[in-house]
Amino acid sequence: MTENTPLPNFEATLAELEQIVQQMENGQQSLEEALSTFQRGMELSRLCEAGLKNAEQRVERLVSENGTYRVEPFKTDEQDS
Repeated sequence: MTENTPLPNFEATLAELEQIVQQMENGQQSLEEALSTFQRGMELSRLCEAGLKNAEQRVERLVSENGTYRVEPFKTDEQDS
């Protein structure tokens, strides 16, 4: 996805993904339903990942020092260790 491609609402996508996880953990689906649910979950996971990547890139661009903007890598908890 490019920067200009609109992403679905991140929170709504994440909520649907959490709902799918609960359905799959329940174990009450047929094999065919479970496969379909898993496929949808993977799609939602990719959308969430793209949304987070997009947000990370926006944060990098908005870091400011002395009134001028500069690119600074976004540091995760893993990178700080």
